[in-house]
Amino acid sequence: MSLTTLAHDMGAGFAIALTPTNLVMGLAGCVLGTAVGVLPGLGPSVAIALLLPMTFGLDPTAALIMFGGIYYGAMFGGSTTAILMNTPGDAAASVSTLDGYPMAMKGQAGVALAAAAIGSALAGTFATFMLMLLMGSLATITLLFGPMEYFALMLLALTTVTAVSAHSPARAAISLCAGLALAMVGIDLQTGAARFTFGLPDLLGGVDVVLGAVGLFAVGEVFWIMAARPEADHPQPPTNRLWLNRTEWKRAAPAWGRGTLVGFLSGLLPGSGATLAAFLSYAVEKRVSRRPEEFGKGAIEGLAGPEAANNAAAGGAMAPLLALGIPGSATTAVMLVAFQLYGLQPGPSLVENNPGLVWGLVASLYVANVLLIVLNLPLIGVWVQLLKTPKGLLTSTILVFALLGAYSLQGSLADMVMVLGLGGFAFLLRRFGFPVAPVLLGVVIGPMMEQELRRALAVSSSPTELFLGHPLALAFFALAAASLAAGVAPYLRRRAVAAPRLGDDD
Repeated sequence: MSLTTLAHDMGAGFAIALTPTNLVMGLAGCVLGTAVGVLPGLGPSVAIALLLPMTFGLDPTAALIMFGGIYYGAMFGGSTTAILMNTPGDAAASVSTLDGYPMAMKGQAGVALAAAAIGSALAGTFATFMLMLLMGSLATITLLFGPMEYFALMLLALTTVTAVSAHSPARAAISLCAGLALAMVGIDLQTGAARFTFGLPDLLGGVDVVLGAVGLFAVGEVFWIMAARPEADHPQPPTNRLWLNRTEWKRAAPAWGRGTLVGFLSGLLPGSGATLAAFLSYAVEKRVSRRPEEFGKGAIEGLAGPEAANNAAAGGAMAPLLALGIPGSATTAVMLVAFQLYGLQPGPSLVENNPGLVWGLVASLYVANVLLIVLNLPLIGVWVQLLKTPKGLLTSTILVFALLGAYSLQGSLADMVMVLGLGGFAFLLRRFGFPVAPVLLGVVIGPMMEQELRRALAVSSSPTELFLGHPLALAFFALAAASLAAGVAPYLRRRAVAAPRLGDDD
């Protein structure tokens, strides 16, 4: 596609996106998405699914523009409660708790919210630009990935996050194994057999990712606060600034850039999603940082990178949806249903047969990023006031919304019991010094890893072909081994220095 043709198509797209009706729909989507992102348990996929029946009478372009605004808005707003209350709105925002919440506890809540908002807007705009520029050719990258490549990529994510954990690699590995064990609960998709359900029908569906995020982080945080000493013993530091200073800009800017690239490339791969992108970005930031000891204690890079990554992944996931008709995430899977309800089939013919809809949707994503900045930056000071809410009121509110969010998924009381159980499990992990984030990563990636490995085994005729016939997968395996070795080596050196020398007197 020539630049002249691209400019003409985007001009037509902006003309469609900026009509009063579509602009109002985009604004409504951004507001709804931000509200959904703030509430724990309600992700963009749930919001779009709930609104689908209400949009049947609308023009398809207007409805899809609203859904695009919800998608970006939810990714944008999910970090707010993650930073302020250690309660992520969805699984992708859970990575923001690792350094965002410690920043808030140090009196830097305004700085953290500003860093998240700016990174989200920059990453979303870049992802939309790349979607516009290279939508057809970028989608072909997904064709390079077979089952073995996906399995190797996910293994790389697991080993990287485990190696760079702020806790010991052994404790992080134990938490990760616990998450993988939780991921095995439910129906085996290959054989149909029930696994680890203990005869309980409510466990046949497994542990939903949303329930995992809400239970492990939101409810777990409530239990942790309830068990803590009285608030008077832990005075809240004052929040002095609502904007980044020069040093923070210098530290955050490279992290935004790296997170954007990691997130967009991850979003192109169907099924990887924003959660994997955020975890990968966090691992990258800790690996390249000159201050790795600050991660987990309020490092701005540990917030800026993942926030950029999860929003860039949202834009990247639109490429395989529009160009190939393959959803790249749970939200784009619901959007695929929306396309089909209007008699549209995303894929190579969509741009040719419905250019106005496609380019209007792409242009609306640009507009959504601008609207989200205009809506959210002025509200940073308002959001920060949440930190002044009495702990009793705050924890009860979080618990109510977390349980309502869990119930809204399937209308099941068993889901509410599950998030309470996961919250108790998260409390015990924190009590005994084990990290919680690897548990969620195991819940997210475990089922996908299992299915991709089984597919790889099914299509391979021999172990030699399984491993040596996939150069890209071999590269990922090598990176995983190198990452694990690089992460474990410093820990082993510290243990060796701390251990008493043989022959020393007591």
